[in-house]
Amino acid sequence: MDILPTTSPTPQLNGSQYRGSAVSSRVPVIFRRLTRVHQMDFELAAWQLTYLCISPKRVYRNVYFHKQTKNTWARDDPAILILIAACLTVSAIAWSVVYSYSLWGAIELAFLMIFRDFFLGGVVVATIIWFFANRVLLSPPSHSAPEDAKVEWAYAFDVHTNAFFPLYLTLYLAQLFLVPIVLKSNWICLFVSNTLYLAGFAQYIYGIYLGLNTLPFLVRTELLLAPLLPLFTGYIVSLLGFNVAKHVLPLYFGS
Repeated sequence: MDILPTTSPTPQLNGSQYRGSAVSSRVPVIFRRLTRVHQMDFELAAWQLTYLCISPKRVYRNVYFHKQTKNTWARDDPAILILIAACLTVSAIAWSVVYSYSLWGAIELAFLMIFRDFFLGGVVVATIIWFFANRVLLSPPSHSAPEDAKVEWAYAFDVHTNAFFPLYLTLYLAQLFLVPIVLKSNWICLFVSNTLYLAGFAQYIYGIYLGLNTLPFLVRTELLLAPLLPLFTGYIVSLLGFNVAKHVLPLYFGS
């Protein structure tokens, strides 16, 4: 008599199921959970956005706890993405009122801000810093497991997300209230305009540095601050007569 197996056999996947599972596993968890609104912790996400402005290091202290409990550096809750998208939508509506856009124009502007500026821009930046960190900033091999000594792409996108919010407050929100000033043709207004852009992008670069500097297996992370040098140089040169806002805002709203 045949002996019955004591364990269930591993289910066999056909080719299409295997490919689908492989593709799904490559998509970061934070994106796969975008439709699970009932599982999102919006209170924690709001807390993180607040402290990203007043004490960003406090936010990154939680990264260690997340790594210990879930064995990943990247967040798996997309609530912060939803909140940032909501903030960008509100800004798009406000900018549309200022420039007398139609309803369709406001929807198109919100789409551009969310999917081009935040998501597509984030994919590009995350890919660059993920590649750079794993090629240049990794510390020499030690007792750490190989998988623990790599920067996850999803974490690089997290770093972009965290760095983007202060940039949003400066260029998408504060600039909205300063539009009557930054577009005027005098040197004081030019100074205000260019200083606003300097502050926004300097905050973003520092946020990128802060996020990767948190990882214990990275060295020479101060190299991530190198873009500040051309940024400050460009700022000084621009004070000779180049108003950044007058060249950036027409890209969104036309001349």
